[in-house]
Amino acid sequence: MFNADLLISAKVQDFIKLATKKKMDALQVSTQLAKEFSNEERAAIMDYMALVPKFREKFGIEKTAFLLCDKLALEQSTAQDIGRWKSTLWERARQAKRNGYSETAPVVHDLCCGMGGDSFFLPKELTAIGVDLDENRLAMYRYNSCVMRGVSPEASKAHTILADVREVAHQNVSESAPLSQRKADYFTIDPARRAIEGENQRDLRNLTPTFEEVIEISKHYKGGMAKIPPGYPICEIPRSTEILYIGSRTDCRECLVLFGELAKNPDHVRAVMVDKTGNEIANWTFARDEKREARNESEQSQYDHNYELEGRDRVYRTSSSESDLPLGGISKFIAEPAPVLLRSHLFGVVALAHDETTHLISPGIAYVTSEKPLPAPAFANYEILESSEISTGAVRAMLKSHDIGKLTLKLRGVKVDPDQEIKRLKPKGKNAATLFYTRLDGEKIAILAKRHEV
Repeated sequence: MFNADLLISAKVQDFIKLATKKKMDALQVSTQLAKEFSNEERAAIMDYMALVPKFREKFGIEKTAFLLCDKLALEQSTAQDIGRWKSTLWERARQAKRNGYSETAPVVHDLCCGMGGDSFFLPKELTAIGVDLDENRLAMYRYNSCVMRGVSPEASKAHTILADVREVAHQNVSESAPLSQRKADYFTIDPARRAIEGENQRDLRNLTPTFEEVIEISKHYKGGMAKIPPGYPICEIPRSTEILYIGSRTDCRECLVLFGELAKNPDHVRAVMVDKTGNEIANWTFARDEKREARNESEQSQYDHNYELEGRDRVYRTSSSESDLPLGGISKFIAEPAPVLLRSHLFGVVALAHDETTHLISPGIAYVTSEKPLPAPAFANYEILESSEISTGAVRAMLKSHDIGKLTLKLRGVKVDPDQEIKRLKPKGKNAATLFYTRLDGEKIAILAKRHEV
């Protein structure tokens, strides 16, 4: 049972500081807590203690600072790198008061607010109000607003609304009304998409509220942003919006749909790569492609399928993606698109803009090959050394001829356990290389390559 008053009490927080300083183990913590707290309280405190280092790292706060959350609320919240970059999307809202567009600070409804992650890094010029159906989440939001946004405890009580977000939006005065009659200018929403703790919904459309309802909600504000799963079908996102895919060099973490005034580039798709502190590394923007979006659902789900391959130590994921790139044979280089380009389906146009010889070697598999290396960080490039069929003898001979001893195995379109496969190949040599198990025009192929730094 979540107990906000217990977790934010000075007694509990002082104990956590002491336990951290003394590096107490779980048994020592449990023993000490048993002296003053009930079994239920002790369990709640210990569960919370496990989250403390995680939320400090996720949001970049001081090692002695506390936020209020539970495991699920923390998992669902936007981390500091994405949150800090997203704050730049509110520039038009920030300018509203200075330009005389509004007499007071613009108000943002944080719909389905949870613990408040989408409000933490909003510009200070904006007033954020959390809306949720769960009083525990609102207690988290109020406490965390004091820590992250400097809101006073007294004022924070007025910064939450216990209600269905659809009703709150409906009661917000329509976009055509005078500004003086409006209750909130903008919105941000992260629809619920998890059935149980730690388990993502497989059905991308299983959102609460539904994306259709989010579209209706958007009509009651001057602008806003909605977070949806990165694999959500683009064809179902309305025109006049801007679609953003945001991630790091190694993953795609969010898909955002920008509405109204926040849509700086309406009818465009943008892929953005950020570093650990939220600084933009690169971005790519292209107009929406109706031809690509017109693919029927069965084809799209095939292209977007992710295989999960269980290795001994971890789970490997391989991806496939739709692209308009032509098909062809193996060229001099093979490249992996950055995850944000893969998810946004922009990797083909980015590649062709740099090298018109770029093509796929098999339909639906997002390895591209070209006569010259493609631009980083959009692509990770590898110079091809040799290729062979996927058979133990052929691959071992290829490794031996290039004196390969250290091997990295990458997979797309082929299911094997990478750890076991490398162990079975028994590479022995002085050189390092990357081995791709993939397909050439549908047939399995092994490609040996070395990393090429552009």
